Amino acid sequence: MYSRGVITWEVIAVLSLIAVAVLGLALFLPPELLVLVVAVAAMATVYFSGAVYLLARPAWIPARFDGLPVVLGVGFPLVVVAVVGYHYRALLTPVAVVFALGLLFVFLYYWLVVPLALFQKIRNANAAPEPAEWPPLTVLVPAYNEEYYVGDCLRSVQTSRYPGPLSIVVIDDGSTDGTYAEASAAAADGTRVIRTENGGKHAALNRGLEHVKTDLVVSVDADSTLHPDALAELVRDFGRHENVGAIAGNVKVVNRGSLVTNLQALEYVVGINTFRRAFDLFGAVTVVPGSLGAFRRDVLEEVRGYSADTVTEDFDLTIAILKRGYAIHASEAIVYTEAPDTWRDLYAQRRRWFQGNLQTVVKHREVFADGRYGILHRVAFPYVFLSMSALPLLGVLVLALIVFSLFAGGTGLLLQLAGFFVLLQVLLSALAVLIEGEDLRLVVLAPFSLFGYKQFQDAVLLRSLGALRPGRDDEWLKPTRARQRAIGPSAAVEETDAPLAPEREPNAPSAMKK
Repeated sequence: MYSRGVITWEVIAVLSLIAVAVLGLALFLPPELLVLVVAVAAMATVYFSGAVYLLARPAWIPARFDGLPVVLGVGFPLVVVAVVGYHYRALLTPVAVVFALGLLFVFLYYWLVVPLALFQKIRNANAAPEPAEWPPLTVLVPAYNEEYYVGDCLRSVQTSRYPGPLSIVVIDDGSTDGTYAEASAAAADGTRVIRTENGGKHAALNRGLEHVKTDLVVSVDADSTLHPDALAELVRDFGRHENVGAIAGNVKVVNRGSLVTNLQALEYVVGINTFRRAFDLFGAVTVVPGSLGAFRRDVLEEVRGYSADTVTEDFDLTIAILKRGYAIHASEAIVYTEAPDTWRDLYAQRRRWFQGNLQTVVKHREVFADGRYGILHRVAFPYVFLSMSALPLLGVLVLALIVFSLFAGGTGLLLQLAGFFVLLQVLLSALAVLIEGEDLRLVVLAPFSLFGYKQFQDAVLLRSLGALRPGRDDEWLKPTRARQRAIGPSAAVEETDAPLAPEREPNAPSAMKK
């Protein structure tokens, strides 16, 4: 196991190597822009290396300077750009501004995160300790209209290679299709299927928690399937770390093969799992995904379970646990999920995600001003807010400047800058893909992370800001399922107002089973 000090200096070394690589790429740029490359690269190296060193030793930061890393993180880039811009104001053409803002985006978003993810992978390379006795485990599977999926999900849980006692609770949240029948047919020993009035995913999970007697509980989305070793890996991670409240699973896109699903597969690697690994180093993973997450039951009781305040109950719950002082870590436990396979369905999913994320940030806004929340206050929450506010606005500004520059006759230089940023994005994406052990062919799509897909994401996020208007009702935007579209609707439930079937106890005959 690597010591914290060794990790810190190795992170600084890798940051320096990437700085050298960036400067090498900059040789392809016009000489007059090299000064901006040097300035921003020096800024990122000094600040982020110092930040890693200080954040690994929070006791070194006096209480009155608790917000210093965040202030420097925002202020230092602005000061450097202002000084360089003033001294070289003749260079402040729209193209030069695009270049400077683009560098800031890349460094602020990836400079720290990808190297930290690499060393999280190195630190966790050693096998986690095996429990002296594998604890009993309960898996909750909330389901609403998950016909053609819930059966596969159940079978993947039931065939898991978990050495300890395992029980499963499926909560059919008032489905109007054949979800209940399919779950009942797939139920084996130790599986209970419950049917409730439709109340939303948070209500279904809270209902499931009423049936949990074990100290550890795992939630799995009904449209997901588990790797056979996922449950055992989650339990090992509780032994790997101290003061753990929850463990986040590692989500993989299973339905690859089209542009829209492959882009999401790359996004999960670079934009989600890489960040989760980086925050794992500090025990401050900000989202335990609904598709796979493990929790201590007493911690869930302490935060009063899942909340109805937002449409992203997983993000909301995670922040509530972090605020209580518990650590949340990432796991190598793999869960496979089906990503939206059309742009319309992707839009619906991301509208819900972004809407709920914004609601959660507003709900827990006191974290920004209260130093008692530690790393959540200093880094995690500000970084989440930055990614949901400043970066999309920065993207819109850069796009506007690019359009202006095209009409001003800067096409040739813009193409050179585009090539520079594409190469840099490919380099960082390749590193992230290698960290995840993913298919390197995904890196071919890295340019879309800058041009096309990013603008789509920014537009959806800005559209989601409307969810914060007072008096606006929450929207539950759910993408359609590819398998359900292909097979067609089931006639298993002919009347939506039919009385609820009784709970199906383990090994009991199903009331709806034919």
